[in-house]
Amino acid sequence: MAVRYQITGGTAAEISASVESGVRSGALPPDSALPPVRALAAALAVSPATVARAYQELRQRGLVATAGRHGTRVRPRPPVATRRAARYPTPGPGVRDLSRGQPDLRLLPPLGPHLARLADRIGPPTGYAPAGVLPELAEAARERLTADGVPVDGLTVTGGALDGIERLLAAHLRPGDPVAVEDPGWANLLDLVAALGLRPVAVPVDDDGPTEAGVRDALALGARALIVTSRAQNPTGAAVSADRAGALRALLAGRPDVLLVEDDHAAELARLPLHPLAGATPSWAFVRSVSKPYGPDLRLALLTGDETTVARVAGRMSVGPGWVSTLLQRLVLALWTDPATTELVTRAEESYQRRRAALIAALAGHGLTAHGRSGINVWLPVPDETSAVTALRDAGWAVAPGGLFRIGAPPAVRLTISPLDDAEIPALADAVAHALRPARPAGFTA
Repeated sequence: MAVRYQITGGTAAEISASVESGVRSGALPPDSALPPVRALAAALAVSPATVARAYQELRQRGLVATAGRHGTRVRPRPPVATRRAARYPTPGPGVRDLSRGQPDLRLLPPLGPHLARLADRIGPPTGYAPAGVLPELAEAARERLTADGVPVDGLTVTGGALDGIERLLAAHLRPGDPVAVEDPGWANLLDLVAALGLRPVAVPVDDDGPTEAGVRDALALGARALIVTSRAQNPTGAAVSADRAGALRALLAGRPDVLLVEDDHAAELARLPLHPLAGATPSWAFVRSVSKPYGPDLRLALLTGDETTVARVAGRMSVGPGWVSTLLQRLVLALWTDPATTELVTRAEESYQRRRAALIAALAGHGLTAHGRSGINVWLPVPDETSAVTALRDAGWAVAPGGLFRIGAPPAVRLTISPLDDAEIPALADAVAHALRPARPAGFTA
């Protein structure tokens, strides 16, 4: 077999359950290769059709992916709870971790003082009936979105950007529907699309966002939804430019069959201006998270869109969790209205811009072209991801392999600059250059 873990079972359901158990326990870690259908069928004394059905079920549930000659492999983030160490191995001692993609914890606003002030004026306990979107939060959100040129027809809040996107896709689409996604794109979103049983249609990305040709091709292939990152695209740092926004709006005009979803997860941390596509299709939604500027533990995102789309999301919230905690909403509102927090977010934005530009320039000094117009990541094309990641780890730097974010895009690595100090940038650029162009071994001498 292609893996050490012994898959068992005599039926398709038993075989798929055995694979899932291996994924859950960590015995089948991400990217593990599963045995070929015929090989596993012979080992288990079942028909190839039985194994094929098991693999099909696993694919439909987003646990595995099949990629031609590369065979069937466990997805990088399968939608089952796994042992944390199996999913996110900790870099060894002395290795600087630039692989996580999270904001600089040193630049996040302290929540304690705001929580203390809220405790003094929170009032009596709240029951079920009054819960929902706080009017004062809704008013502030409308002002902020309108200032960025986003129309606010309807408004609700969800438990983060991915929660909002999941509810949008579940409300509009059915398993098997094609969804246009950025390539390279947000790894969590690619895994969500797989977990929902949707079919991803790759849209190439350049520095100005999803390409016009890529979106046109995706629409021709019948994409029922298009998901676009407005700014600080993960992993490339792309940001939709004014010209690109105009071209995409023209492509989407008159497409009532397409759900347009925009993800502005960086929000106040994005230095570049917003060029929204909102309203380009009759069914649309714009999602803005508060996690990047104010803290990953603040699981709240604003979601605006056409009346029907917002009503569907709000309705699904009402029959599920009901609402996002009003305590959390009050905390977000307190952060929005605090001048010291606004100043800190501005400093964070400037810091990310400075470090990102410095790393890109340092890599350019070695003849390497990296990308990162906005956000906290730098995307660097490489000849071979495995050798680049391994060489950098041996040199003391942990980076994310591009395979986590790609469908058909060329190989690359992602470097998150948020943990990086300014003084470390030259050494990192030197290490990257050496990893991609290792010294040639000395030849024989007489």
